Amino acid sequence: MVSSAATTVADYLAELPPERAAIIEEVRDLVLANLPDGIEESMNFGMIAYEVPLSRYAETYNGKPLLYAALAAQKNNYALYLHGVHASDDAATQLRDAYAEADMKLDMGKSCLRFKRLDQLLPGAVASAISQVSVDDFVEIYEAGRAG
Repeated sequence: MVSSAATTVADYLAELPPERAAIIEEVRDLVLANLPDGIEESMNFGMIAYEVPLSRYAETYNGKPLLYAALAAQKNNYALYLHGVHASDDAATQLRDAYAEADMKLDMGKSCLRFKRLDQLLPGAVASAISQVSVDDFVEIYEAGRAG
């Protein structure tokens, strides 16, 4: 994984080649337009992070904000980490089904959706997946996972 030392999103975008920055900016716009209320954008873990702020939920295992999603330009692809989708079986199933219905390959691990070109993303399905899990539901799922 390629990690950045940038401390702001603007710095992160500026260190990318223009063509890669343009793709990240387009996906970033999609993410920002569909985030549930209460999620904040920052730089964390060397990528653009979308987090539940510590002021909302501070009881994380590592003392860092709870990561809902993240976006990064990797060495050979782009990565959109969808922890909210991974936490919700319904959201994950809907995303997989949307790709199957579009007859497109979904290159996704547990939470990391990988793509090399914008045409490998289904914007509507990704937007729906991002917006589907509220902050309250995400925190509840996180707590249940830690308790079990």
